[in-house]
Formats: sequence, C-alpha cells, structure tokens
Amino acid sequence: MTDSAVVPYRVEVPQADVDDLRDRLARTRWAPEQDLDGERGIEPDLVRRLAQRWGGEWDWRVHEAALNRFDQVTTTIDGTRVHALHVRSTRDDAPVLVLLHGWPGSVVEFQQVVEPLAETMHVVVPSLPGYGFSGPTPDGGWTSQRMARAVAELLARLGYDRYVVHGGDWGSRVARDLAVADPDHVAGIHVTMTNGLDPADGADERAAVRAKRYAEELGGYFKTQATKPMSLAYGLTDSPVGQLAWIAERFRDWTDPASDVLGPATMDLVLANTAVYWFTRTAGSSSQLYWERRAHPDDEWSRTVPTGVCVLPHDLRLPVRSAVEPAVDLVSWTELPRGGHFPGIEVPDLLVDELRRFVHEDLRAR
Repeated sequence: MTDSAVVPYRVEVPQADVDDLRDRLARTRWAPEQDLDGERGIEPDLVRRLAQRWGGEWDWRVHEAALNRFDQVTTTIDGTRVHALHVRSTRDDAPVLVLLHGWPGSVVEFQQVVEPLAETMHVVVPSLPGYGFSGPTPDGGWTSQRMARAVAELLARLGYDRYVVHGGDWGSRVARDLAVADPDHVAGIHVTMTNGLDPADGADERAAVRAKRYAEELGGYFKTQATKPMSLAYGLTDSPVGQLAWIAERFRDWTDPASDVLGPATMDLVLANTAVYWFTRTAGSSSQLYWERRAHPDDEWSRTVPTGVCVLPHDLRLPVRSAVEPAVDLVSWTELPRGGHFPGIEVPDLLVDELRRFVHEDLRAR
C-alpha cells in the first residue's frame, strides 16, 4: 500500500480512553468560588453542568456510531493523515460538495446536514489537517494555503474533477485559498466569513458593532493561540474540563441566543465535538493555524471562481457586501434570519436549503 492510497476508516476510540475521560472528569480540581462582578469568562455553573453531563449520562459510543454511519476515508498527504466523511449520492452525475469546518469545530459540526445534502450531491467533509481525525500534524507550516492544497489532493484522489466548497471560520479561508490554488477544479465557493475583505469605516453599522465587541471582549483566545499555542496546549490536553471550558465559551459567545446550543437539544453535539479534540489530542495542533496566520498573513480572493456569501446575524464577524462585491465574482448573497457561527448545529435546515439553492440554482445559472 502506498502513501497515496485512500483507505476506509472507522472511528474507534479505545475503551481505556473513554474510561480515562470519565475518571478525569470525576477528579476535576475546580477553581475556588469567588464573588466577582462583571463578565470574566464562562460561568462556573455552566461548566459544571456541562462537565456533569459529559462524565455522566452522555455516551461517546452513541456519537461514535453516529459518525460511523457515514462512509469515511483516510489518506496520507504531504506527510500527514487526512480524514474525511465521504457520502455519495445515489446519482453518479451529482455535483460534489465539500464542507469545511474551522476552530473549534470538527466534522461533528456537519453531522445533521450530510444526509439531506447527499440526497442530491456527493458530500465530502474533511477534518482539516491538525484537527480531529486528521491530527495531530507531525510538523509546522500548516497554513490555510497548505491545507487548501491538501484538500485539493484529497478530492483528486477521490476521483472528483469538479467540486463546490462551503466553509465557515477557518473553513472559509481554506475555501478561499482553494479557489485561488485550484480554479480549474473549483466550480464555486460558498462562505460565511470573508476574511481580509474589511469594509470602510461606517459602511455597515451592524458589522462595526460586531467587530468592536470582538476586539474588546471576544478576541483573547485568538491572541493566545496566535502567540503561545504550545503553552495553552499542555493544559487543554491534560484537563478535559479545561478543554471543555475553552470550547464551550466559543459556542456560548458566537451563536444565536435563540439557538441555545448549550441547552438540552444540542448540548450533546457540542460535547461530542469537544470529545473529538480530547480523544485525538489536537488542542495544540489545531491552535497552530492561528500562529501560522500571524506569520503568513496572506489575503487573496479569486476574482474568477463564482462566490456565494451567507450572512448569519449572530456570527462572530459579519461580511459587508460593499467590501466583498468588488473583490470576488459574487453570484449569491444571502442574509439568513437566524443563526450564528455554527449553522450546521444551530440552523441545519436553513443551511441545507441555502447550499442546495447555491449549488443547484445559482451555479447552474452560470
């Protein structure tokens, strides 16, 4: 078997690792309670509630089985393992849709949308290099551009000559870089964030308010992961509650309050997503992309690949049409009525409808 072989894969976490997670959660050394005013981080009561669920009735094997109901593959690209869900449509000539997560997401983020999308499309959901089942990466230098080249190679090895790419968070940036690196094979990109296309001051009040809040309140994680990712990784790899709090805070802060993603309906998906980072020990390798971005701050968008933008009202940052339109071949602009940074979990029905429309109507009209 060569390194370029694409082989079937199943998620099979050793029982010893599952037991170790429960044991560590039971022995959590909690921070002392203090009477503090103001917003200083995720609330202790919320973290305790999530940890109690994670170490109690929550069952990893249920979520492992949910992932394993999808066909999966791995292959070695540029010295690292690359994993993907690969669900083929019943129609051989169906279009191909690639779904790209970011941080702190994983393939779990798209678990609710794969099957309905696969009714009319072949669906490929890679774990980005360094994330989840594609990690840890053995070396540094995994910029979003290098990740894009790895995804392009994965699609080629799967036998796909033409495909559409959707991405959010870092997935938006990798989708953008795919359009630049592989324009002959990318039929279109659809993104929820437009990194590098910043509006003029005062161009959009909503976006300005979101940007101000991010700069003043929500961006601390970025600074840490962009400057000292290894220092952070020791704690997150050793403490499941540390990893849980670090990820759950993003789900609390970056989502539509109406989604209640840490409530009963979707809490278990957030815990499964966190468990993927925990079991694969990818807290450190996933954070490296922030460091690489700081060291290689390239922003380039294709002006020829058809581009769709979907604006989620409660996302971390909001695209502004006046900044995006001159920079890309904009064929679709949608503003959804609800949802935030994780639409595959928050508003899966809206995301499915949006992607179907983009692939089957907007791109077909080109």
